[in-house]
Amino acid sequence: MMEAYLIAIAIGILIYMLLAFGLSLHYGFTGLINFGHVGFFAIGAYTSALLSLKGVPVPVSMAAAAAFAALAAYPLGMIALRLGSDYLAIVTLGFSESVRMVLQTEEWLTRGMHGLPGIPRLFAGWASPQTVDLWIMVLLLAVNAGALLLIHLVIRSPFGRVIEAVRDNEVAVRALGKDPAKFKTRSLMLGAGLAGLAGAFQAHYLTFISPEQFVPLITFYIWIAIILGGVGRLSGVVAGTVLLVGFLEGSCFVRDFVGGISEVQMASVRIGIIGIALICVVLYRPQGLFGNTSTRRRKA
Repeated sequence: MMEAYLIAIAIGILIYMLLAFGLSLHYGFTGLINFGHVGFFAIGAYTSALLSLKGVPVPVSMAAAAAFAALAAYPLGMIALRLGSDYLAIVTLGFSESVRMVLQTEEWLTRGMHGLPGIPRLFAGWASPQTVDLWIMVLLLAVNAGALLLIHLVIRSPFGRVIEAVRDNEVAVRALGKDPAKFKTRSLMLGAGLAGLAGAFQAHYLTFISPEQFVPLITFYIWIAIILGGVGRLSGVVAGTVLLVGFLEGSCFVRDFVGGISEVQMASVRIGIIGIALICVVLYRPQGLFGNTSTRRRKA
């Protein structure tokens, strides 16, 4: 029983980690303030679910989910990335809420608030019911390792050096004859594709999805993870996600030791503690737990 619980926690961590890799590429390496990351997560989940329910093989459905989420980022990027960072944050947040509203209202396609049940599970019919979750965890580990390697190679490439230059000094990039909007759009699409793939894993792991699973709180959880771990550090993404999900799950057991706290109150206490921890990190270690301290020393 405990083994199954730990595997479920590990799967949750790895899905969030895939989301965090995408957001880290947006903000940590390109400087894009994206408050609508959960919108791409939802697009990936529903795309893969709907296709697989129509009989499309699950691997093909998941690949299509990543591709469709990336394509959804293209028009958003072409419009929003010509705006300032503050306006981009507002536009992306509005985008994610628009996606959720469409999922709620278009019942002919998504069944609205009733959700989509009966989504084919990964490895169903191939592995025994007792080992399916274990195989999903192993696959997620491999996919996260691949995402980590992909982003590492992207950052070390000429493209990666340009997006880091855009993050640091967009005016200088323009002066060198480069179009920052094009590089921002490509970065947004790549991160959105990773979020879409995470959504596909979510759909085929839970086998049921509904719009209330894709609220803005998910985006802000991912923001907390990358800020805790260290912005612009891939190791920080891993550590921050593990710490965040570990705390969210671990805090569920506080009620077993502290009496007089209802389940609703515990949810509020949990958010409060996360907020206090985030404030402490920002005040005393703004580069994150695993961030590079050299920048801070140079500024000092």
